[in-house]
Amino acid sequence: MSESVQYITNTQGEKVGVLLNLETYQQLTNLSADTELLIGLSLDELQALAETSLSLKSQIELDKLLMKNVDNQLSNEESETLDRLISQIDQLNILKTRARYTLNQLQEKHKVA
Repeated sequence: MSESVQYITNTQGEKVGVLLNLETYQQLTNLSADTELLIGLSLDELQALAETSLSLKSQIELDKLLMKNVDNQLSNEESETLDRLISQIDQLNILKTRARYTLNQLQEKHKVA
């Protein structure tokens, strides 16, 4: 049985290249072709990102602005702040979803291997 990864070294023993068996190469290229994956993060980093939430300060501000919005009492500045917070939440949710997706794909890959 061949090794999945073999290193090429120079005469000083430094790693200068790598050889992959075909199965490992195909797994790596299949994963890297998926642009939704968060490549380069550790499992702990992905898990932390997947569980991230809005800061307490921002959440309190959001709640206050949403209550004022229900009563149509937002100033223009408060309305812009609310829009900014909602945009941040949207971006955070996208990152969290990508982190969960990446974790799921890595788990599936390890089940197959």
